[in-house]
Amino acid sequence: MKTIGIIGGMSWESSATYYRLINEKVRDQLGGLHSAQCILYSVDFADVEEWQKKGEWWEAGDALWYAARSLELAGADFIILATNTMHKVVDIIEQRITVPILHIADATVNAIKRKNIGRVGLLGTKYTMEQDFYTGRVEEQDVEVVVPDESARDKVNDIIFSELVLGDIKDESKEYYLKVIDQLIAEGAEGIILGCTEIGSLINQSDVSVPIFDTTEIHTEEAVREAFVEEE
Repeated sequence: MKTIGIIGGMSWESSATYYRLINEKVRDQLGGLHSAQCILYSVDFADVEEWQKKGEWWEAGDALWYAARSLELAGADFIILATNTMHKVVDIIEQRITVPILHIADATVNAIKRKNIGRVGLLGTKYTMEQDFYTGRVEEQDVEVVVPDESARDKVNDIIFSELVLGDIKDESKEYYLKVIDQLIAEGAEGIILGCTEIGSLINQSDVSVPIFDTTEIHTEEAVREAFVEEE
């Protein structure tokens, strides 16, 4: 089994879910008392969030590179970022380490294509919904992305940062997200990407009439799959 390096803390709420899911999936595959070989480097999300607000993406990238390099030196065979938004700086990290990074958007596209879906709605932070680093990566793999209108993007983003990253789950926020999802479906979305690693704590498949793609679930599944790929 390869050793998985996890860069977490963005937020630690979703990182805890990553850790649980990875270990559950390894146990399910191997049985008994088996668990994952993994190393977690958890950053201070307050620092990262401040860099995001100021547009200081290089500072954020440098901090996550340090985390990735630490994981590499500790023996990680590959790395996952337990976040969607901070894949904006994945190029900064990849250029300065030698082990691969398993990209969350690529894993998600693979799951979408297995469902033969060509148009999806995307929920996430404003950075993820509005900037090209995520939607562009999905669309260059022949999956069309639709996002909510500006006012909805603002509110979806606010719920993430003021509630979900703190583990604060509110019924009214769930109702709002489902309203936004219904609008995306009306605009032709055949599936919905939960493109923030905390949204799965609010929305699940039983809530939605089309397939949902929970990026936390998908990313951890892909990480465990990669952990069992034999090295050449």
